[in-house]
Amino acid sequence: MKHPGSLSRGFVAAALAVSFAAAAGAAEPTLRAKEVAAGYKAAFLCSDTFTAGMPEATIAADDLRGIYPEVEPLIDALPAAIDRETKTVSVSFDATMPPRVAVWRPLLGCTQLPIGARVTAGAALPRLSAGLRPPSLDAAAWPLGDAIAFEQLPAARAAALDALVAKAFDSVSYGQGSTTSAVIVLFDGRIVAERYGAGVSMYTPQRTWSMAKSLAVTLIGRAVALGKADVAAPANIPEWGAPGDPRAAITLEQLMRMNSGLWTNGPGNRTDSLYLGGSSVSETAAAAPLEAAPGSRFNYANNDILLATYSLMTSLGQDALAFPFTEVLWPLGMTHTTPETDWQGHYVMSSQVWLTARDAARLALLYQNDGIANGRRLLPAGWARFVSTTAGAQPANRAAQYGAGFWVYGPSNGLPEGTFYMNGNRGQYAVIVPSAKVVVVRRGFDAEGHGFEIARFAHDVLGEFVSP
Repeated sequence: MKHPGSLSRGFVAAALAVSFAAAAGAAEPTLRAKEVAAGYKAAFLCSDTFTAGMPEATIAADDLRGIYPEVEPLIDALPAAIDRETKTVSVSFDATMPPRVAVWRPLLGCTQLPIGARVTAGAALPRLSAGLRPPSLDAAAWPLGDAIAFEQLPAARAAALDALVAKAFDSVSYGQGSTTSAVIVLFDGRIVAERYGAGVSMYTPQRTWSMAKSLAVTLIGRAVALGKADVAAPANIPEWGAPGDPRAAITLEQLMRMNSGLWTNGPGNRTDSLYLGGSSVSETAAAAPLEAAPGSRFNYANNDILLATYSLMTSLGQDALAFPFTEVLWPLGMTHTTPETDWQGHYVMSSQVWLTARDAARLALLYQNDGIANGRRLLPAGWARFVSTTAGAQPANRAAQYGAGFWVYGPSNGLPEGTFYMNGNRGQYAVIVPSAKVVVVRRGFDAEGHGFEIARFAHDVLGEFVSP
């Protein structure tokens, strides 16, 4: 069964191949190919070093392998310099150009500078107030902290579940060649199984890839609860403000549901200029022209969630950068989550968030509990139903349907009606099964063509709770 987590994977090679076309049969890659590959290496070395605290050998084996096939062959030949004092990474790619630079900032993680910018330009990056610091919650009780997190199952059932979870790590049972880094299973809000791969712990954040889209709609939901956003209203995109611009009619909900009608360079919308080229959200996503009537089609696109987040930040104004931390992450206990921005300070909430498996479980649990966390309502009543409802145009010929920032499973996938989940590239999943009070989190470093069968795994996990 083709999984929607790979829906853009077939397009990946074709999309990036445009940038690399001149290099395809040549001995020397193009300048564009090298600067994009250098941006990839700088970004991951920076985030994995200064946010995740991973050693270089682990980074090279996990986040710099099994990646975009056009980028990977160039990575090793590009020299990188990690400056641990200034928390910057510079990757050289051409003698006539400055290196690609990624700069770490407290709470906001790493940001790529524009191509051609020198490392000194990092001093001008937007930053949060030095007084904004995460609360110390690790010792608090789960789910706000990490203490008293486990629920002991009967011995036979615990052993069977542990054996099943172990199969997720064998690179065979749920996907030939898949690479699992973490699995957590929650039942009725408590952890009943948890396991990590080599070099990863409960405090090791990984990049979410498109799991970040689920966090983006959570921020929007929080803003709706506070009266600061209206999903039925047109999105607040300053670049669409000229009289007569038809894009001004696109609603925030249409962006959340991938129903904007905006043109993209194919399904999946690789957005290399933003992710790897040091561009900004405003000069990439906001520049997309209209192609189809808003609401008339589904097109999975990073740009739509980038724009939904951009609209929220525009509406929040000076409070935008702090909002994710003070209103969602820290109230949930997600103190080991780092959302990253472009160099102009716009959150890249379609992909560039780093969070631990336990923080992914906390976010999923918020939805399991219909927006209530630690006795406090953070999201509007019914928001979980809203994001898991397949309203609007839907993807055709895919294994799952789409809600708003979440994918939707059901009986045709071997899972109960009402199942929905977060989904990101390289095997990032958090499956929420409200009817069974079960959450299944799986993180990975899956390479192209070696995906993880999350629906089958979640089905098998559920079997441990419904069997006699």
